[in-house]
Amino acid sequence: MTPSVKTEPAGVPGPALSKAVRIHAFGSPDVITLEDIERPTAMEGEVLVQVKAAGVGPWDAWIRAGKSAMPQPLPLTLGSDFSGIVEAVGPSVTQFRRGESVFGVTNPRFVGAYAEYATAAASMIAKKPARIADVDAASVPVVAVTAWQALFDHGQLQPGQSVLVHGAAGNVGSYAIQFARHAKLNVIATATGVDVDYVRSLGANQVIDFRMERFEGIARDLDAVIDLVGGETQQRSFSTLKPGGVLVSTVSPPDQELASKQGVRALFFLVEVNTERLERIAAAIDANELAPSVGTVLPLAAARTAHEMLEGTRPHPRGKIVLRVDT
Repeated sequence: MTPSVKTEPAGVPGPALSKAVRIHAFGSPDVITLEDIERPTAMEGEVLVQVKAAGVGPWDAWIRAGKSAMPQPLPLTLGSDFSGIVEAVGPSVTQFRRGESVFGVTNPRFVGAYAEYATAAASMIAKKPARIADVDAASVPVVAVTAWQALFDHGQLQPGQSVLVHGAAGNVGSYAIQFARHAKLNVIATATGVDVDYVRSLGANQVIDFRMERFEGIARDLDAVIDLVGGETQQRSFSTLKPGGVLVSTVSPPDQELASKQGVRALFFLVEVNTERLERIAAAIDANELAPSVGTVLPLAAARTAHEMLEGTRPHPRGKIVLRVDT
């Protein structure tokens, strides 16, 4: 018997298709494929964006490998950070209009951005900073908001206070140093020898080469530590804090017993991207107070290569990896 084939009636076009980077199983970068999928539709509280660039972050690799902290039904389109142009708005969305340039994060699941078209929660995007290109804007959202929240929402730092930033040459650390400088904080940072000058150029008052010196022998009586490294570095950081100080980690939950013995607070948090925080960051970029750092730009079709860079099997320079989307 000849199998039946579903066809569209004559003169009726099929669904609009667009390219997307997908996975159908969790695993290594080899599970990544570039496919044609039906163009998504903006639902309640969403916008449809023509993506111009998508940022690549470690959380994308965790999702791809099946290590996400939240359920991720398959198949899925990878990616959260993006910059692009509003193509359509869903019901109840009044703050954005078709044709506006926006940047931000797709949704709370952090999926869907590695694509020619993506839907995004209107509450997780903002107008793109005017002075930077889409590739730069796509590198910003998650890491810059993480740095802001660590310093000010959780660290509650005020002008004149002192902070130690670990992993200062990384994508979150570089924003933390810049935010801290403009907030008139006394900034101490740790980095490796090759990155010391770079971190100093971002505005750190003092940079410690952690391979040459023990930071706890230099940094004392601090108001806060921003831990972007974890492990032994996190444990050793408690002794640098003054009583009542705070250790804020984006990596792992700190030892609460040790924090209690030291008379300090300690916490771990997950980033919460929203329009208000993105607007604040965009204003800082447009005021030339904040400079994005893009290290590698690849075409959308090279998403697997980007993930190999995340895994460390391919070298890449300091700075964010970004996928350029040509539509």
